[in-house]
Amino acid sequence: MSNNYASLRRDLAKEDGAAERCASRLLAIRERLASIRARKSDGSLLLATWNIRDFDSNKFGWGPRLPETFYYLAEMIACFDLVAIQEVNEDLGPFRKLIRILGREWDYIVTDVTEGSGGNGERMAFVYNTEKVWFRKVAGEIVLPDGQLVVARKKVKPKDQPDIPATTVETRQQFARSPFLVAFQSGWFRFSLCTVHIYYGDESGDKLQQRIDEIRKLIGFFAKRQDNATPESDQPSAPESYILLGDFNVVSPEHETMAALQSKGFKVPDEIDGHKVRRMGDHFYDQIAVRVKDKRFKVMGGGMVALFEDVFRDEDMATYSTHVPEEDPEKKAKFRATTPEGRYLKWRTWQMSDHAPLWIEIRTDFADDYLSEIASATG
Repeated sequence: MSNNYASLRRDLAKEDGAAERCASRLLAIRERLASIRARKSDGSLLLATWNIRDFDSNKFGWGPRLPETFYYLAEMIACFDLVAIQEVNEDLGPFRKLIRILGREWDYIVTDVTEGSGGNGERMAFVYNTEKVWFRKVAGEIVLPDGQLVVARKKVKPKDQPDIPATTVETRQQFARSPFLVAFQSGWFRFSLCTVHIYYGDESGDKLQQRIDEIRKLIGFFAKRQDNATPESDQPSAPESYILLGDFNVVSPEHETMAALQSKGFKVPDEIDGHKVRRMGDHFYDQIAVRVKDKRFKVMGGGMVALFEDVFRDEDMATYSTHVPEEDPEKKAKFRATTPEGRYLKWRTWQMSDHAPLWIEIRTDFADDYLSEIASATG
């Protein structure tokens, strides 16, 4: 079913030509992503993860998202059946606007805001098509038990003693942003899905080690849980399947962050592993890792959606010039864009994102397997 475009003209009425431009861009997105939509079937699930940059607080000063942007985001999300979204902010008004455009068959589950400086005031969310996916009534944020806490090191200076040098203090703590676990089912496939936004910290030193330790502790938590779990009484032959997805801040396929992710039996599906779905210069932050003991499980495909092929293109800079700040609001001077082109390229990432949707297709029809098992036992 197509998205709800009924309010498009009204939403974009304040800017001359915006409705026509938006409709044209939506047609271009639909044509480019038609091959993904064509994969939709009763026998598989299209699962995606997308970190939608700062959605949608404008706390970084790049201006709020334009009305047309919500239609572009919704058009891309609608290609899939279930999407984990990171960086949803406290005000859920913009998020609910996105859900309205997706249409009545879509629903969502969202966390409370993660407090503290590391949490950045963000929420985690799942949006899903209720015609393909149903919520199994289990959800919760992951809290590490004693003995499994994340190791963090930071420099501390004694108060009121400026002459004494700072010392490094080691602490044990929970995740900077609490991972969010929800139990779903699509077709025959029952699974627990955990969305994450792993601590970034820094590119080296103690803060990088904290990032790596968050990944290790998350992987270890779920591996132990799966190995020690008692099967549900109505599913004795199907142990719980775990899929972790989101912004892991993985540096590269060869880096220790990826080694931590692919440990204790977790694997990134071959279809999206390494450089296979990424262009030159793309980062590896976003990942999907699975630990599934059900032998019927199969990944049937995967990919990554390019954001700026049809919207906010390089050649559209003049079209949006009045919306781009005249100065880069970045606090750190070395990261500021100093040219109109540079500011436009940064601004558009606060319209769409600086991350792209990553997706896999999972087989969900196990009817033949089930019937064959019965037939072989009685034949």
